[in-house]
Amino acid sequence: MENFDEYLRQGEPNKAEKAKVWKTAIGLQQVDGLKPSEYLIETAKQNIEGVITLDEVQKRIENYYQQNPTKTEEDRTEEADKVSARIAEMLSEQSFSFSPAEYLAIHRRLFTGIYKFAGKIRDYNITKKEWVLNGETVLYASADSLRATLAYDFEQERKFSYKGLNEQEILEHITQFISNLWQIHIFGEGNTRTTAIFLIKYLRKLGFKNVNNDLFADYSWYFRNSLVRANYEDLSRGIFRTDKFLIRFLSNLLLRGNFSLHNREMHILVDTVKPRTDTVKPRTDTVNDTVFSLMELDNKITAIEISERLGLSLSTVRRKIKELRDNGKIERIGSDKTGFWKVVR
Repeated sequence: MENFDEYLRQGEPNKAEKAKVWKTAIGLQQVDGLKPSEYLIETAKQNIEGVITLDEVQKRIENYYQQNPTKTEEDRTEEADKVSARIAEMLSEQSFSFSPAEYLAIHRRLFTGIYKFAGKIRDYNITKKEWVLNGETVLYASADSLRATLAYDFEQERKFSYKGLNEQEILEHITQFISNLWQIHIFGEGNTRTTAIFLIKYLRKLGFKNVNNDLFADYSWYFRNSLVRANYEDLSRGIFRTDKFLIRFLSNLLLRGNFSLHNREMHILVDTVKPRTDTVKPRTDTVNDTVFSLMELDNKITAIEISERLGLSLSTVRRKIKELRDNGKIERIGSDKTGFWKVVR
């Protein structure tokens, strides 16, 4: 993200505004662990400098991947590049309509040509393993009730009056609405990015003109994890839904709050909940536990990515990785560049 900091330091309003939009667009790819290419970064810089338009950016990205198609299904760089460019375009527009149709249209614009179901309500039930839940899943709305549930949430929000509420009460209500909207998970993929764009545009409609969208650029994975924690509970293990993390994020976003946002604070650890059986042994090192859990869910994750996601220094992450290797919990298979982590329970 430091690629665009030079434009922010220069202070030219037009360039700085474009740089902020691009930082948000690219940062939001982190919710699914995606990283845009250097080609996208350089093309975005040309747009910031006024050399090419956003429309030309998208045409160049399309041409680039026609000539350089991705070789494997696991390589999602093309998705990251195209969606980043589309988000930049959408955030530069002033149009918005508070409606389920708008929500569907955002998803369609973001993922046309990437997902066959772009803009379509899923007709099957889904589960998703979440790092923050140690591989457990949030219970999403069932396929049979999606359209009705979406319409109900929008209708309730449309009827709601913010009159007489103080800033904190407004923030808490928005938190509840956006949490409920995300929990529906109306699409097969791309729900968090769609919800983030919808939220930014809705906040503008509500009059929040100075939303600190840097939060989406720098803490998009925290945003996703906070939505997960706001919608997950397991009473048998003493785990309760909590919106405090999402409130912290939105407080920083809207009210210029100064909460520290660390993903590791949201991570449900074995030794912080009541075990289901007496055979579960708590781990003694919670940081090692957190690093280990990330490797379980993504065996190709790098030390730098772990550092960014957990808000830890790179030296600390490397030290923890060494401890895990020395204890026989992980093993590196292949080279540092192309290999992966083998985790041992």
